[in-house]
Amino acid sequence: MSSSPAASEVSPIADVAPLSLCARSPHVPADRLVAEMVPPPRFDSVRFATYLPDPNQPSQTEAVRVLEEFAGGLGGAHPATGGRRGFLGLGRSRAAKVPAGPRGVYLDGGYGVGKTHLLASLWHATPAEPALKAFGTFVELTNLVGALGFQQTVQTLSGHRLLCIDEFELDDPGDTVLVSTLLGRLVDAGVALAATSNTLPGKLGEGRFAAADFLREIQGLSAHFRALRIDGEDYRHRGLPEAPAPFSEEQVTKAAYATPDASLDAFPQLLDHLAKVHPSRYGALTDGLNAVCLTDVQPVPDQSTALRLVVLADRLYDREVPVLAAGLPFDRLFSEEMLNGGYRKKYFRAISRLTALARDAKGLVAAG
Repeated sequence: MSSSPAASEVSPIADVAPLSLCARSPHVPADRLVAEMVPPPRFDSVRFATYLPDPNQPSQTEAVRVLEEFAGGLGGAHPATGGRRGFLGLGRSRAAKVPAGPRGVYLDGGYGVGKTHLLASLWHATPAEPALKAFGTFVELTNLVGALGFQQTVQTLSGHRLLCIDEFELDDPGDTVLVSTLLGRLVDAGVALAATSNTLPGKLGEGRFAAADFLREIQGLSAHFRALRIDGEDYRHRGLPEAPAPFSEEQVTKAAYATPDASLDAFPQLLDHLAKVHPSRYGALTDGLNAVCLTDVQPVPDQSTALRLVVLADRLYDREVPVLAAGLPFDRLFSEEMLNGGYRKKYFRAISRLTALARDAKGLVAAG
């Protein structure tokens, strides 16, 4: 294990120094990217039965009903089987026609209404072997295309029963066209689709704004999706106390030493290190961690750095890794310009998730 830069400035208070994210440069082979396209650990055990609809939001109950029916309709033979397929699934002979009508669902709603819970429940409920179902974020899907190449990605996923895409991004035209083209090929191969994205914070309450954006951006694929609106407030803040204030650097450092398999890094150095690691490897960067401890948390200096931090926050949240921090509160990481700009939905999501992980980390100080 390697000492963290922040840890080296204090007297040892345990036999083993904390880990350092800045000392990690993981290599992730392409086959691992494919094998890891399953619901993340946070959503390993979720099911439709464990989703608790808000009684004041009937759209949540309706979404469960529709998704259960959708999963049930994905049983039986693959829609595109029934004949031999040529290279990459093209040139099929005697292949069954893909059923007419929507072959996908799009979950439209704000932050923390349980869209990912429902998407993961759909994956679990679909009657197919895990190897024939794929689940990943939009970023992970674009990373997969980057690792395998477009044609190989089509070939790899075209035999799947279902592809679930969480956090579909509408703010990068190039990536949106790339993924839309990929989805078109997969629909032709008989793959069912499900996706989520977030309504922009400034557009909450404006009905189907996000759904309209989504259906417009995927262009020719819009007929394949049924949009489900899910109303409600962010469950991460529903009835919960406010986010805990940052702790002192001494408290964070002590907790890092006292917590097995915790990392300890100075926030500015960690941001610099993220620029040296491809975002597709951020999940591997957190392998084996029980907690992430950060000192000297400061405002994020620029947009590129902020977007990398968003990806790291997503991977930590997926893996339920608590984040203990000293310095600036997480709701002040991003400037007003960032929060009002084109990537604001990502920054609000990161704030929400880091706040939840900060709550999870409070016990580490007491334990330390």
